[in-house]
Amino acid sequence: MSDQSTAPVIIDRLDAHVFRAPTPRPVSTSFGVMTDRPAVFVRVTDKTGAFGWGEIFANWPAAGAEHRARLLMEDISDLVLGVRVEKPSDLFYRLEKATHTRALQCGEWGPFRQVIAGLDIALHDLFARQSGKSMRCFLNPEARTSVPAYASGIHVRDGAATIPEQRTAGHQNFKVKIGFDRTEDLNGLRSSAATLLPGEKLLSDANQAWTLPEAIEFVHDAADIGLGWLEEAIGADAPAEDWRKLAEASSIPLSGGENIAGFGDFDATISAGSLSVIQPDIMKWGGFTGCVKVSEQAIRAGRLLCPHFLGGGIGLVASAHMLAAVGGNGMLEVDANINPLRDDFTAAGGRIRDGEFHIHDGPGLGIDTLPESLEPLRTLSLTRHQ
Repeated sequence: MSDQSTAPVIIDRLDAHVFRAPTPRPVSTSFGVMTDRPAVFVRVTDKTGAFGWGEIFANWPAAGAEHRARLLMEDISDLVLGVRVEKPSDLFYRLEKATHTRALQCGEWGPFRQVIAGLDIALHDLFARQSGKSMRCFLNPEARTSVPAYASGIHVRDGAATIPEQRTAGHQNFKVKIGFDRTEDLNGLRSSAATLLPGEKLLSDANQAWTLPEAIEFVHDAADIGLGWLEEAIGADAPAEDWRKLAEASSIPLSGGENIAGFGDFDATISAGSLSVIQPDIMKWGGFTGCVKVSEQAIRAGRLLCPHFLGGGIGLVASAHMLAAVGGNGMLEVDANINPLRDDFTAAGGRIRDGEFHIHDGPGLGIDTLPESLEPLRTLSLTRHQ
């Protein structure tokens, strides 16, 4: 990675923008249903007026978006405003340490980590914009201009109908959500697989639906379908021994990582070898600072690096730049469901063509302002400054 050397900044202002978009069809997972699409976009501004954009994970719980914006302003901003930052990664390590007791006091490890991740994305964007480089080139001067991608968020019952639509949109790889009814899962996967063209891949995501015996039964029943991977078949916090037993029983590669947080837990997961595919989420933990490091570690260990993502336009662009910078043979996750909080970032959002997500080359993430079209969807705006 690049040394990322630019002039230091002093953080002067924080802005949080919360939006909720109605969805024409609820997004179903094995653990719950999303009845709207939330997003929290954060802007960090320094003393000179230079700024950067980030995004804070807000999909779950349903009430989480506004809570995370308030958490930033009321519980974390005092640790950020006025801080002098030499390198974009400095703030991540500072906040990981400074918020430990606060998160411990309330048990809200996830929300604190997600706010820190969003701030890390924004600060990297600020530094990259100051350098005049795109984020991918700021991280790695030899980064690719496009990355392989796959369409995700497809309910297993809709796979056979949705895959041809997503192929028309430029995709060549497709992930369906399972973990509902066993018969429905298997029938839907077989129907989806029957629609594939040569060279295309079908992936699956159970969203932690099963016990170990249930997961072992599934991998045996689904062995003939030719799945590219099975994501989060059991709980992300299941004992390492359970993951080892599942990997030994499965001819389908196992994947996971969106619900892993911290360098130590990623190191243990990668070293254990049960997961063939590692999927850190840049908005859930780590931002660029954490996810670049664990992604490089996964690639060195011979794992496929495919960052997880299901959110708005800023986070998607950030995830694409990260994958382009770290390299490897992995794929970018692109939600197939309608979401204006993602789709309206057309200027910087990139395009899917021939199975690749093509990244725009503006400074940083390439985002100057939020799309005006999102304004009717706004639910909250908060600002803090020195």
